Amino acid sequence: MSYELNHRTRIGHVHLTVSNMDKALAFYRDILGFQVTARFNNNAVFLSSGTYHHHIGLNTWAGEGATPPPEGHTGLYHFAILYPSREDLARAFKKIWECNYPIEGASDHGVSESIYLKDPDGNGIELYADRLVEQWPKDEDGNIIMITKSLDIHALLSELD
Repeated sequence: MSYELNHRTRIGHVHLTVSNMDKALAFYRDILGFQVTARFNNNAVFLSSGTYHHHIGLNTWAGEGATPPPEGHTGLYHFAILYPSREDLARAFKKIWECNYPIEGASDHGVSESIYLKDPDGNGIELYADRLVEQWPKDEDGNIIMITKSLDIHALLSELD
């Protein structure tokens, strides 16, 4: 018997182990713009966009200065933050660029436009905005066609003009 997940189900939050809370907060709060909603002593912080209890949890429960998993092992590839509009994605990109924060890549996937970076602990993050569903490329059977090509950053930033 097959099981199908309710279509209203969403991923609620991501909880990450970090090596340095100050560096993690400087990234998630000061660069990406999430707001602190709760703290547990000095070793856990919860952040959100808007009034939700938290979208991102950060902890140092493995100890301050804990090492990240080595490359080439299983684990989190990246998590994605969906922006409500292309303009919001452009604002996020501009802030990251102005902070001189390293960007790993920028791609146009046909259905969405994405900026890729890593947090101070090396966790992969995709910042993206979806195109309208009507604009998604599809094959003759109606299946979505995902692509990966370079994102036109100048076109993205033109949203801010």
